[in-house]
Amino acid sequence: MNTIRFWLNNARSISLPQSLLPAVLAVCVASQVQGFSIYLGLLAVFGVAMAHLSLNLFDDYFDYRVKGAEFRDAMAHKGFRARIAKCHYITSGQVTLNRLLVACLVFGAIALLAGSIIWWFRGNFVLWIVLFAAVLGVSYSGAPLRLSYRGLGEIVIGVMFGPLSMTGVYYAACGHFDRSIVFIAIPVGLLVANIVYTHAIMDYEPDKEVGKMTFAVLLKSRRLMLLCLLLLLLASYGCIIGGVWTGHLSNYYLFTLLTVPMAVSLFYLMVAFVRCPDKQFSPRFWMGPMSDWKRIQTYRLDWFMIRWLLARNLLSFFCLILIIVGFIA
Repeated sequence: MNTIRFWLNNARSISLPQSLLPAVLAVCVASQVQGFSIYLGLLAVFGVAMAHLSLNLFDDYFDYRVKGAEFRDAMAHKGFRARIAKCHYITSGQVTLNRLLVACLVFGAIALLAGSIIWWFRGNFVLWIVLFAAVLGVSYSGAPLRLSYRGLGEIVIGVMFGPLSMTGVYYAACGHFDRSIVFIAIPVGLLVANIVYTHAIMDYEPDKEVGKMTFAVLLKSRRLMLLCLLLLLLASYGCIIGGVWTGHLSNYYLFTLLTVPMAVSLFYLMVAFVRCPDKQFSPRFWMGPMSDWKRIQTYRLDWFMIRWLLARNLLSFFCLILIIVGFIA
């Protein structure tokens, strides 16, 4: 049990809502379609979660092999505000690279097993999605593509946990494809990408220093970073409005606009970070839950966590509204 807990923590299970909520949402939407199977739907959700944990560990594995992972400490000594020591469980000597690779493969094998069972019942469409997701996920930081080092990491994550994951889970659950899922999956994928992109803006200086080419580093200009953030948020709501306008979604989906105050708050906080990174803010009720805030302040991570948690909460509440609407629309 301790071993499982150890690897779940190192695989950053705290980030699972980024993949689980979109997957659960896809199952809820598929539940209204003929041919729906709750068992295959839940199996697909489980497979997505295992794949997510596997890819998080693969990211650590490849990053460590490229940079050695001491760069976070180096950044702190240079005056940059680094969040945490990268791959601390490796640098501390708790595990070796070979053990990390084994853990990556175990989580990945469980995900592939789940995908194989679904493929047996639903056919080759699911197989192609699983294979494409596996290649794309490993290529996020793995050779030869190393997409996250070419400024494409945010796009990869948005595609994987939005259109790719949700389409696959939807098909696994009901055995059909409907264009309405696209109008839901795209904004969800954009909001997943928004979490990583918000992260990248705050890590702009350390990432630039070590040569990690995030989308924020690729843009270089802080004004462009904020403009892209604004466009990303606007596009998320624009997709829902477009789906309602074209008749692919019911008017109930406009309830997602209730999350606009969270999006506005996030953009405001990111503008404040760019202009005055040392300015402190406290959580407000419309930002959603931010537990252990005193502990976060003790570790001096409040500047980072208030923005990261707000971006996560925006995705969470957006998906929860869509889940409720999916049952009544």
